[in-house]
Amino acid sequence: MSKIIPLRALRPKPEFAAKVAALPYDVMNTDEAREMSKDNPLCFLNITRSEINLPDGADPYADEVYNLAAEYLKKLEMDGVLMREDKPCYYIYAQTMGGRTQTGIVAGASIDEYFDGRIKKHELTREAKEVDRIRHMEATNANTGLIFLAHKPEPEITALIKWWTERNEPEISFTPDDGVTHSVWVVTCDGVIAELRSLFEKLNALYIADGHHRNASAAKVAQKKRAANPNYTGEEDFNYYMAAIFSSDELMIMDYNRIISDLNGHSTEGFLAKVGEKFSVSPRTSTTPIKPRERHVFGMYINKEWYEITIKPEYVDEADPVARLDCDILQKHLLAPILGIEDVRTNPNIEFAGGLRGLDYLAEQVEEQGGKGVAFALFPTSMDELIDIADSGQIMPPKSTWFEPKLRSGLFVHTL
Repeated sequence: MSKIIPLRALRPKPEFAAKVAALPYDVMNTDEAREMSKDNPLCFLNITRSEINLPDGADPYADEVYNLAAEYLKKLEMDGVLMREDKPCYYIYAQTMGGRTQTGIVAGASIDEYFDGRIKKHELTREAKEVDRIRHMEATNANTGLIFLAHKPEPEITALIKWWTERNEPEISFTPDDGVTHSVWVVTCDGVIAELRSLFEKLNALYIADGHHRNASAAKVAQKKRAANPNYTGEEDFNYYMAAIFSSDELMIMDYNRIISDLNGHSTEGFLAKVGEKFSVSPRTSTTPIKPRERHVFGMYINKEWYEITIKPEYVDEADPVARLDCDILQKHLLAPILGIEDVRTNPNIEFAGGLRGLDYLAEQVEEQGGKGVAFALFPTSMDELIDIADSGQIMPPKSTWFEPKLRSGLFVHTL
């Protein structure tokens, strides 16, 4: 059973939606956020990254930052930029990128189902990042960003969503400079709301695609509110967090590539020889980027040339859903033993590039760092692999998935 509830969301009036909507807070740094929100006082980054309104060098975790977030949210509502729904509704949220559309439901997801493991995770969280979002939620008394959930394909849910969108005009639709179109329908019909709720109750589980820190933080805020309200019924708003829930077969995970700044003391020839112990190294080299064509194949840029390398079958454990991931294979058999990258979270010699940047970016970064390093292009992790790992109770390696397009913040706010 997956219990989702309709929300009385706080959302931008249609005429303001394009100016309010912003990329998620965690895909940029402070300087980038400041540039993105420049000359746009309605930009939601003023709430999710409110340190942009403080002088350069200000502590992004100071009390003032969270207080500013609350003030900006209140101001947008008081100024009539944000409006509150008259009644609890479901929202249909569609994103179209490169001619491909993914369409899901925005609703309240159950904190209890997260605690019980029916909302399944595949990633570890870091306490410092959780604390930041806890403080943000407590200051604003709201979920200000969507948590990205997925469910296994359910034809009846897909059909009902399609039925509504074909018969109703979107309340909001806009296309920012990145070319991704965002459209929102408000589902107000009590009968359709009841049917959607019933269809979701047939699902055994939901899966966190992106937003593990926001999910964990929302759960801890709920625990605090429950402790402060010992007679809570379970139906209060703080027992649910705001999520966008998509069918897994509509989602796209892009490649998440690796750039390493040096060869850990190896010469190019010595490094290639070490790689050749566990990987087949294509003798063909090229200055044209090599995009992996299938699992267990990697593109490798070194010394101004691209190679194709393939892990030898005897080093792959296909029975283990984590060990058969390409990012895990690369880590265990190349990055750690040859390049000394034991912990990708903390090692300063590795950086990551989402597939949207393209493969030329990998070569450019190696050359900008003096041309002494190496870069790897990976085949994308699939949603089936993510679900298999979550179902097995295991954890994916860091930086395994890069979802596109990104959900926009500011289109919905769930007050607690």
